[in-house]
Amino acid sequence: MKFLIAPDSYKDALSAREAAAAIARGLRRVLPDAELVECPMGDGGEGTLDALLASTGAERRTATVHDALGRPAEAAWGWHATSRTAYVELAEASGLQALGRDERTALTSTTRGVGELILAALDAGAERLILTLGGSATNDAGSGMLAALGASLLDRAGRPLAPGGAALAKLASLDLSGLDPRLAGLRVETAVDVDNPLTGPRGASAVFGPQKGASEAEVERLDSALAHFADCLADTLGRDERDYPGAGAAGGMGFAARALLNAELRPGIELVMDQANFDKALADSDLVITGEGQLDGQSLAGKTPIGIARRARAHGVPTVVLAGRLGEGWQAAHDEGVCAALALADGPMSLDEALARCGELLAERAEAVARLMVLSRPEPRVSSPP
Repeated sequence: MKFLIAPDSYKDALSAREAAAAIARGLRRVLPDAELVECPMGDGGEGTLDALLASTGAERRTATVHDALGRPAEAAWGWHATSRTAYVELAEASGLQALGRDERTALTSTTRGVGELILAALDAGAERLILTLGGSATNDAGSGMLAALGASLLDRAGRPLAPGGAALAKLASLDLSGLDPRLAGLRVETAVDVDNPLTGPRGASAVFGPQKGASEAEVERLDSALAHFADCLADTLGRDERDYPGAGAAGGMGFAARALLNAELRPGIELVMDQANFDKALADSDLVITGEGQLDGQSLAGKTPIGIARRARAHGVPTVVLAGRLGEGWQAAHDEGVCAALALADGPMSLDEALARCGELLAERAEAVARLMVLSRPEPRVSSPP
């Protein structure tokens, strides 16, 4: 019997790699001889870099960059020398998880650190870049990244704009001639987990700004500023990418990647599965076990468990989801290839307890799945005595 174990991370509790190991422990309690293939996954948010490193064998490297608030920070990135491929996770440099709740400021947070990671990749000789978006603390439409890569964004007095999305309202001059020339030879693929446009009621500011600290008034201010930036860029490039699906990912980083890095925007889980040769791992599998912190109706927009279930269904392999919580509308996952979904909690418990026991609970639920698999096996027929 072969199990393909492909969870995402469980936020604030376990990385995808740790979650896969916990699920494997539970399965082995019942099926010690089963073939277990651990394949940590991610859909573009924090932890996706770890999943990519684990599945591709890429080397983990670090660089000193500026975080979302402009402070020096160490950020990891991946380097696969044979294929000249660099893996950059936005959340490593400009992630929300690195900020306290009182530090979240969508108006001035910056993606400068992401640009600095891309420069490190170019210095290493990268010819291909896998850029994962998600978990960002930023709402600057990638302007910080562009400035780090050599673009010039000036106000009417000819001064460089201050960091952050709000400052884009003062943009008077946009000069792209200073962009690093090595970008022209870089093939960029961007992993996104949303399909939102840059601006408007479904845009980056309106939908994601509040979780990054923006008030209702600040959301309107940011949306207007990002629209002005898009106008300026459209005048410069002769094309407008603000409505491209995924342009609003990571506070508009999808827009910058598409418009100025000529990036292909792909659902994050699909890109990660392809990098991990997931289809090959599916071969001869009897069951896929995946999961993440919450499964709900919104998961159908491209979250890890649904992406995996869809791919597994295409190969005729059933999928079980082990979720920290089953939220509203989770039953829709059954129509996407999920055969069963189990919540981790085994009784009333606080969030702190659930996080602390996440590995233990994952192993217990995996053990329960294994016991059900044993029950589903046909018993050998025993001949009756003459």
